[in-house]
Amino acid sequence: MPQKVRGVVAHKKGEPVSVETIIVPDPGPGEAVVEVQACGVCHTDLHYREGGINDEFPFLLGHEAAGIVEAVGEGVTDVGPGDYVILNWRAVCGQCRACKKGKPWYCFNTHNAAQKMTLEDGTELTPALGIGAFAEKTLVHSGQCTKVNPAARPQAAGLLGCGVMAGLGAAVNTGQVGRGDSIAVIGCGGVGDAAIAGATLAGATTIIAVDMDPKKLEWAKEFGATHTINAREADVVEGIRELTGGHGADVVVDAVGRPETFRQAFDARDLAGTAVLVGVPTPDMTFEVPLIEIFGHGGATKSSWYGDCLPSRDFPALINLYLQGRLPLDKFVSEEIALDAVEEAFHRMERGEVLRSVVVL
Repeated sequence: MPQKVRGVVAHKKGEPVSVETIIVPDPGPGEAVVEVQACGVCHTDLHYREGGINDEFPFLLGHEAAGIVEAVGEGVTDVGPGDYVILNWRAVCGQCRACKKGKPWYCFNTHNAAQKMTLEDGTELTPALGIGAFAEKTLVHSGQCTKVNPAARPQAAGLLGCGVMAGLGAAVNTGQVGRGDSIAVIGCGGVGDAAIAGATLAGATTIIAVDMDPKKLEWAKEFGATHTINAREADVVEGIRELTGGHGADVVVDAVGRPETFRQAFDARDLAGTAVLVGVPTPDMTFEVPLIEIFGHGGATKSSWYGDCLPSRDFPALINLYLQGRLPLDKFVSEEIALDAVEEAFHRMERGEVLRSVVVL
């Protein structure tokens, strides 16, 4: 029987969200219903509310979540009722050209649930990133459920579903920072601090945090930053070079996603170094650089999609590191809130007051 649950809906561009009654259908073939335990408030949800992703309103927001599988549909064998899972928005297909090349983290045909959740009047909802987890229960494709050790707190585990994985993966998977390397991270919110935490895990010895907010620079130190640069007070490129023997960093991660910050990342890397863009730019932004500088500098400029992660590989491993005390996921949780507090959480996020607000159900 379809179920009635509460969920956070964005009805119109720029308008405050509201808690509504949501109809969740029984899972069909390849689908799963998940009882959501916790879901982080990610900036991507605000992008949805502001119409920055698409205009397919109304949206059921939330995507950075952990919970318990309640029911599965026909043909589902990878998860079952009672499994503790992190939801992901890259349910790899196994058949596209990327998957067949052995690079499923680039899957070009990821799966979502075929059925739609609706409002009580039958209005179909668009779930954020195919998940819609600001709700007591949600319907997803079974491939969006990644089983992990149930000993992990859902408030922390769910953050791997988006922001933490995006930042950590940008450093480790995309940038391939390793032992003895230097890395600079521009923008020290949740994604940037996750890149710093990833670089710490990977054994980087010089980890430079760059931000305009002194509070965020202090947060960055808690995740392993060895040096900080206040971008309001110092030239970022010169500062990174000074801290890396005059050469520049092996890897520079732009967790902001603006032309000026990516230019800093491009210029602040060592010869043959790597600049990684993980902050999401808006469609109108452009980046121009003389071609000779690309040729002469060498190395690579890369974008990082979801930290180039493979959830089935990365989530369980990172949860194990968390349970061993080596990945401080709990430090990302600034506050725990109820469903009806999401709108105010957006405002606190915009003001830079939190790393992550987490909805607990």
